Amino acid sequence: MDAGIFMILMQDGLTSGAVYALVALSLVLIFSVTRVIFIPQGEFVAFGALTLAALQNKAFPASAWLLLAAGVIAFAMDTWSLMRSGAWRGADVGRNFGALALRYLVGPAAVFALCRYTAGMELSMLLQVGLTLLVVVPLGPLLYRIAYQPLANASVLVLLIVSMAVHQVLVGLGLLMFGVEGVRTTSFVDAQFAVGPMMISGQSLMVVAVSLLLIAALYLYFGHALSGKALRATAVNRLGARLVGIGTNQAGKLAFTLAAGIGTLCGILISPLTAIYYESGFLICLKGFVGAIVGGLASYPLAAAGAAFVGLIESYASFWASSFKEVIVFTLIIPVLLYRSIGAHHASEEE
Repeated sequence: MDAGIFMILMQDGLTSGAVYALVALSLVLIFSVTRVIFIPQGEFVAFGALTLAALQNKAFPASAWLLLAAGVIAFAMDTWSLMRSGAWRGADVGRNFGALALRYLVGPAAVFALCRYTAGMELSMLLQVGLTLLVVVPLGPLLYRIAYQPLANASVLVLLIVSMAVHQVLVGLGLLMFGVEGVRTTSFVDAQFAVGPMMISGQSLMVVAVSLLLIAALYLYFGHALSGKALRATAVNRLGARLVGIGTNQAGKLAFTLAAGIGTLCGILISPLTAIYYESGFLICLKGFVGAIVGGLASYPLAAAGAAFVGLIESYASFWASSFKEVIVFTLIIPVLLYRSIGAHHASEEE
């Protein structure tokens, strides 16, 4: 391997690692707030890329149907919950019905109508990205309401099983909505920069730059914003957060919203660099999960660093042993888990 190939592989590894770092951060965020190992995070990456591709092809994005259906299901669940609790009596019926309709139906219906209206139009790149975010990101809190909020007090194992079920459902829906064909979207930046013998893609630089900006924004958000501090408090102690007036369900919805936004942006950023299929998000999520495991599903900096390391290992493994690169990447979990298992305190069942 000469210096030129080494630098090219490093560029590819850092680009992939930047995406894995964002996925790892979103996984750590959701797990720390809700105790959910969010395997379907990869589907937000895939749906973001596929929705953007549909808009660039002047087609109606089928994911808008999913958003509308999720809103209807969440509306029905909340309506049934209020009816069972006896909250809908007398004058409260109209007010509660209107509040739920505004929360779950109006937004998805407006986005659906906007997608219908713009289908066939030539939209600017900025509008395409904005509409993609409007379609995919609200699926995060809706998914939390439908699948996870009813089981908020369940064990981590039960929540993991639910995550696997949700992942399978979303993959099947992805196949139904987008088909088996992979897509690549138009690059945001077509420039190439020469650094010695190596050509650096402007799109790769954009991926790394946006990832670093998002990581810095998350750091500032958790450190200074009131809602960010509420998420941190919920992550540290759910019971204590409830006792001081922090709604853990609201914290869960906010965490899922942030994670959905991060995943969608990841799909938007990497789709010009690699073909994305309906099931591509699963491998991306697993590699982000390896980085999150390095951070113990608790430390954001360690998770980001671990994910960047995963990207580099994957890139160099693709050169030396391309047939085994996935095996090499996922084998990294074993020594990390062994190290953490040896140093961890094991509580008995009675504790």
